[in-house]
Order: sequence, then structure tokens, then C-alpha cells
Amino acid sequence: MKKEVSPAPILKGTIKLPADKSISHRSVMFASLHKGQSSIHNFSSAADPHSTIECMQGLGVTVRKTGNTVEVEGVGRDGLQSPKEDLNCGNSGTTMRLLSGIIAGSGVSARLVGDESLSARTMKRIIDPLTQMGAEITARANDFAPLQINRTGPLKPLHFPLPIPSAQLKSCVLLAGLFGDKATEVIETLPSRDHTERLLDLPITEKNGQRHIYSSQADDIPAQDYRIPNDFSAAAFWLVAGAVHSNAEITLPNVGMNPTRFGALDILIQMGADITVRNEHNEGAEPVADVTVCSSDLKPIKITEEIVPNCIDEIPILMIAMLFADGVSHVSGAEELRHKETDRLKAMGEMLSKAGADVTEHKDGFEIRGDSDFRPEPASYDSFHDHRIAMSAAVLSMMGDQPSQIKDAECTAISYPSFWDDLSLLTN
Repeated sequence: MKKEVSPAPILKGTIKLPADKSISHRSVMFASLHKGQSSIHNFSSAADPHSTIECMQGLGVTVRKTGNTVEVEGVGRDGLQSPKEDLNCGNSGTTMRLLSGIIAGSGVSARLVGDESLSARTMKRIIDPLTQMGAEITARANDFAPLQINRTGPLKPLHFPLPIPSAQLKSCVLLAGLFGDKATEVIETLPSRDHTERLLDLPITEKNGQRHIYSSQADDIPAQDYRIPNDFSAAAFWLVAGAVHSNAEITLPNVGMNPTRFGALDILIQMGADITVRNEHNEGAEPVADVTVCSSDLKPIKITEEIVPNCIDEIPILMIAMLFADGVSHVSGAEELRHKETDRLKAMGEMLSKAGADVTEHKDGFEIRGDSDFRPEPASYDSFHDHRIAMSAAVLSMMGDQPSQIKDAECTAISYPSFWDDLSLLTN
């Protein structure tokens, strides 16, 4: 589907954001490992978490979805069954990487497959530690899906300093560790998303500025009974749109405000965005709040390696904000973006160049020379079948003087099925 996006004279309204994908994935996995019933409310309607549901069903777990409520009859750590067919992870790297840890730890045998995009994404970073823990993993070129996972010997505990700040890698190892007699220890120097630790209530110690996170059979896996917060990563598109637009006021209720997720919020506030946070409270283990953004005058920003993990998914849309900030902004330490659904640095470089922006692409980031009066040239943008690239292109296109087109715009459904409807709501 090619979508035409016209200039928006106004951006005003209240948006009901989609539920958080990261928590939706984990809620079903962890509820399956809990022995007993869990009721999960406000479950994501995006495609990726439904891949997780289907995979857990393939492992013998009863999962029922009615509207946006998911009921899981957890089988406990010893109740998973080797599937009769491949487990299809679709486009979801979270599903494949976290599920690999569960399968390796539990000792069941399974083959994980994905679509063309997922099958091109590296799995080497999870294969190595899981192999050290005793898993036998066969992968295409020892790196890519399909992954055949077996374990014939005992699970070995692992002392694992994270080589990169990755919540998926951290969670994969911790989930495998849940099945061990002795504790597996993951050491985190730079913080990454902590949903896994929060939802499982895992033991954590702080030593010399590092977080030491532990998992073993001794850790009780709690029922997952809560309402999932709305997705901050989805909120980021509207926060940027509202900040750069000259006639905007957008309210986003019940947004997840996990401190390891809202790096983009801090960045936008540092840039001068007019953002108000109200009604702060908790939904289960996660903080939430109502957020409003209004038209703003933005300043340039420097995003460095230390803060990239807390805004990794939001960097593409933050690059749009930088276009409208008076001065030079920098992104560095973000080479991980080259290993997402597409090479997001390359994709954004192509997008910004088509728009007529003054940008320089580097191996691990960008230099962007912004201007509050910038108006993107009309263009046909390629989404590269990447939902975040497509939505970033939409926000950019709204700021032009003439319509632009976005190719394969339906890919937004991967994380935000109602994106185009919400865009229409704000502009009418």
C-alpha cells in the first residue's frame, strides 16, 4: 500500500495509543511459565505480540484472547511441550530471542522460523551464551534463523557481562537461567529496558555502577495480572509531531513511563519541547502517566552511546525533531540501528536526503543541521517494510508544503495498527 500524506494545518486531539509491545510479549511468556491463571488486560493488537501468543500455544500453553484481554493457563516451568510444527515468530525479534532462552532453558526441542526480514537479522549474540549454557543450536550460517534448539545435557549457570546494552539479549539469558539449579548472573553496565526484571521480580544488586541480575529455579514466577500501559515508543511519534508543528496540542493518556524507556522524553524536553506530564501512577510493576505536547521551539541535541539504549527505537523519529531544531545535532553510538528490521541509519539517511535535509551519515550515527523553518521537499519515501521508518516518514511529510508518498505503508500495523486513523483524527 502506498500512502499519501498531505501537509497538516493542525494537529490537535487526544490519542488512545496501542498497548506496549515489549510488555505484551513478556506478559504472555511469563504467564505461561507461571503455574496457574493470569488475566492480562489492554493487550497489544499489533502483529508481533500475536506471534508470541501463537508460539506459546505451539508449546502447549492454553491462551485465549477476547477483545484486548488475554487469559493464560500457565503450565509452569516443567509443563512446556516440544511443538509438533515450527514456531513462527513472524517479524518479531523479541519473540525469537526471548523464546530461544525459554526453549534452551526448559530443555524442549523446537525450530524457530521467521519472515524474510527476521531471517536476515543476526541471532549470533543469543546463540553464543545459550550454547555456553548447554543448548545445541543449529542456525543458518551459524547466525540466522531458522534456529533449531535442543538440549541433551544439564543447564549450566552463566556469569554473563552484557557485551552490548540489549534488553533482548539480557532477557534471553535470564529466561534460560530460570530453569537452572544454580543462579545465572547477567551484569549490565549501561542500562537497557528492565521490563523482564520488573515483571519477574528478579533479584538485583548494584556494584560499582553495574547492575547484577540473577535468575534460577529458586525464583517464583508471579501471575501476570495487570493492565498493560500504552506504548511509549508509539507516543514518541506524536510527541515529535506536536513539538515540531506550529499549531499542535496532543494529549496521550496512560503512557508507559518506565525510566529505562523514556529517554526520548528527556531528550525532547532538553531540546525545549513543551511537554506536560500529569496523573502519574502505577499499573502493576510499571509507572504510567498522561502526557501532553504543544508546539515548541527546539534546540539541537547530542545523543551519545550512554543514552542510546534508553531511546534506541525512538532515534528515527528523534532525527525528524532534529531537522526542525535551530543548529547542529549529533547521534553517535547507535550502530545497533543497522541490525533492526532494516538498516535504520541507512533508511533514515535516504529519507532525509530525499527531503532535502542537510545531513551527514556516519558508521554509528548522524550529523544533522536543523532549521526551524525547514520544509521537506515532496518525495516518495521507502518504508523498507519497517514500521518505525514508515511512521517517521509520515511525521516528516506532514511538515511539507506539498503531499508526499510512503511505500508499503501498511507495515505500521506491526506495532501500531491504528496509526493512520489516529493521524487522520489529529488533522481533522
